[in-house]
Amino acid sequence: MKRLVALLPLGVLILLAVLFAGYALKRDPNVQPRALVGKPVPAVSLPVLETGRPEPVLQSGAEAPYLVNFFASWCAPCEVEHPVLMDLKARGVAIIGIGYKDAPANTEAFLGRLGDPFSQRLVDRDGRAGLEFGVTGVPETYLVGANGVILAKHTGPLTADSAQDLLSKAR
Repeated sequence: MKRLVALLPLGVLILLAVLFAGYALKRDPNVQPRALVGKPVPAVSLPVLETGRPEPVLQSGAEAPYLVNFFASWCAPCEVEHPVLMDLKARGVAIIGIGYKDAPANTEAFLGRLGDPFSQRLVDRDGRAGLEFGVTGVPETYLVGANGVILAKHTGPLTADSAQDLLSKAR
């Protein structure tokens, strides 16, 4: 009986391993949650990086679709996508950059080092806006229509092709 009790924790571990393996085999890692696509931009205001004055993420009166990009100075994939964002800026695409869970000084240093592709820079220090948007990690980019509805979402670093694909959904 004592041996059976001694083997009980091992049995529980094996059972848990089987449960986790079963979940992992049925889970598609390529599935990206798009819960907000087709819904209005969350009504959140965040501090502007330079002034600290709160501004809404929703650009009321926007004449064209725009992008909302969540990034961070500590995020290596954000550095990878940065040249694509700079190219989009050069092509006249409006991009709101949201520094996600990052100190404003680090965000400023990041943009100073790599260039600033954003038409507006906001700070989401505690990740509250990220929760509202359903951010699963940075970088994430949302395409917002002029009417304030989220048209598409891209998870991970933008490439030239994925950026073009994202923008094509605005038409």
